[in-house]
Amino acid sequence: MTAPNVMNFLFTTWEGGGSVPPVLTVARKLIARGHRVRVMSDACNRPECEAVGAVFTPWTSAPSRASRSRDTDFLADWQAETPQAGLMRAIDAVWAGPALAYARDVMAELEREAADLVVTSEMLFGVAAGCEAAHQPYALLCVNVSLFPIPGIPPMGPGLAPARSDGERALHAEITQGGIALFDHGLPALNAARAKLGLAPLDHLIDQTRSAEACLLAISRAFDFAPEELPQGVRYVGPQIGEPAWAEPWQSPWPTDDPRPLIAVGFSTTFQDHAAVLQRIADAVSGLPVRAVITLGEAILPGEITAPKNVQVVGSCSHDALMREAALVVTHGGHGTVARALRHRRPLLVMPHGRDQNDNAVRVTERGAGLSLPPTATVAQIRGALGRLLSEPGFGRAADRLGAQVANDVETSPVVEDLEALAAGARPGPGERPAKVFCPA
Repeated sequence: MTAPNVMNFLFTTWEGGGSVPPVLTVARKLIARGHRVRVMSDACNRPECEAVGAVFTPWTSAPSRASRSRDTDFLADWQAETPQAGLMRAIDAVWAGPALAYARDVMAELEREAADLVVTSEMLFGVAAGCEAAHQPYALLCVNVSLFPIPGIPPMGPGLAPARSDGERALHAEITQGGIALFDHGLPALNAARAKLGLAPLDHLIDQTRSAEACLLAISRAFDFAPEELPQGVRYVGPQIGEPAWAEPWQSPWPTDDPRPLIAVGFSTTFQDHAAVLQRIADAVSGLPVRAVITLGEAILPGEITAPKNVQVVGSCSHDALMREAALVVTHGGHGTVARALRHRRPLLVMPHGRDQNDNAVRVTERGAGLSLPPTATVAQIRGALGRLLSEPGFGRAADRLGAQVANDVETSPVVEDLEALAAGARPGPGERPAKVFCPA
């Protein structure tokens, strides 16, 4: 269905692996409605952006990766000794360090061609500052568990279940304050950029989100530990799941009547030093009466994995087609892979490597829809977990229940209507108007 009024949207994102496909899924939906959509991102994202019909513009002053290979990864958070150090790397390399460069790039693009609404990754604080300086309405599109504190939701990072006692609530509050302080590692860089842009300094890095029109959480409310009420301006719009343009078609190498259960293994499309864990998964599968497919993306080279006879290693393939045939999914816990697996009602073995992956893992295990192991798990531990997921029907039943809700949130997503309303300048009702969106209590 075509929208009655054609609008101009500018999306801004960065090559953060699984953060790109959801953005392009939303862009594709808006283009299908007849809107004009531009995307600013790293140069390596041009083919997939143009494949959905968007006009692509690369970052010029801001960091821009030419490819997804590990050699171009200026983040390299996998090298950090602690999760906190990894987050600080991200803040320095992309989120806040180059804030002025991102701001100037987006302001130059808006000067070249106006937009009704900028839709940006919540991680690009410089884009938000640039929009604020240009008096440009913008919305945050968060394609994972919220990085920023939302009252009633466990703070992101450690993989916490909802607080069930006063002691746990106190712990969550302490971790929340620690997280705000950690983000403030990037405050000097952002405030320096704001000064150059003629903006007043902020007290905290996350205060930059206050100037957003809204924050749309592209995650299932049923999957998240959602509170009954959200802060003003925050709304769930469901997972935005689409196949990247670079994914190859899935063609099974096994006969269609092969009775062995199929295990789908998909880890990060960005390098997280995960070849060793993929090898242990392959070794664990070799001792079971199953088949497995390991998809590598561009992060791991095929020669780095020695595959037994019942394991197929591929650079990429359609995860939807693969998961339709699979009995279970093994993953690092990126939100896109987890949401897709649940949409197909598949139980999961999650082996988090950092970022938001511990938080996704606990949302799976708390619902009984899978198991979680550390990335250092042994072959025997992995084999035991796979055996449980295949033999204990409770995991499949829980994945089916949760997956039905996730699938419904995917299929009924209001993201297009929400963005159209914001672009049109509509005034949302109570609970939808932005007001200090991410200010913790």
